[in-house]
Amino acid sequence: MADSPAPAPEVPAPQVIALVDDDRNILTTVSIGLQAEGFITRVYSDGVAALKALLENPPDLAVCDIKMPSMDGLQLLQKLREKSALPVIFLTSKDEEPDEALGLALGADDYITKPFSQRLLVARIRAILRRSELARSDAVSDTASEPSEELARGRLVMDPARHQVTWQGEPVSLTVTEFLLLEALATRPGVIKNRNQLMDAAYSDDVFVDDRTIDSHIKRLRRKFRAVDPQFSAIETLYGAGYSFTDG
Repeated sequence: MADSPAPAPEVPAPQVIALVDDDRNILTTVSIGLQAEGFITRVYSDGVAALKALLENPPDLAVCDIKMPSMDGLQLLQKLREKSALPVIFLTSKDEEPDEALGLALGADDYITKPFSQRLLVARIRAILRRSELARSDAVSDTASEPSEELARGRLVMDPARHQVTWQGEPVSLTVTEFLLLEALATRPGVIKNRNQLMDAAYSDDVFVDDRTIDSHIKRLRRKFRAVDPQFSAIETLYGAGYSFTDG
């Protein structure tokens, strides 16, 4: 009797990208480009409808324009972050620097300035999705499994497998980028990490971000921890050098 053929390897499901922009031409062009790269796309031209869909049926990542009627991208992100850590990339114009900084402060994972190349957008999307997958890599097993290795530093406890963070026992919700930056700092307490080292920890080699992006994420991290502990001061700035984590 002939041996049964080996089962075909399981093919991962395509990742879903939500596109939110009131410019139909951009929605169409970007959607076609992402579909050519193997993604499934959902498009929304209205911020209110997009927010409802992102919460009820979350994609893997959202690409969102800032300037939109009824509910702009900043308002959408602010409401989204109240309930979700969904990765978000902002699309901005060259004259929207204050909006870029505010978007990062509200919890955006990255931003891209218009006009942009499809190649750059795909690279940024793939980089954030890779980080997101690592953060969610808590393997589910019916049998007993190895306990996940927690990172405990003073009052901080991080569980990379479950993407969970607590401070003084209180949960702190972080985006993927924020988690990776904090992990890079907390892994070696007291050691100064410059911005380039933090970029390497949170972004892949094919993605470039500027100093302002890192600074905005650090400010956001502090704000989230101070919401739990107003006296939080464990992330220190060493001007001209970088940042360090100390919680003795």
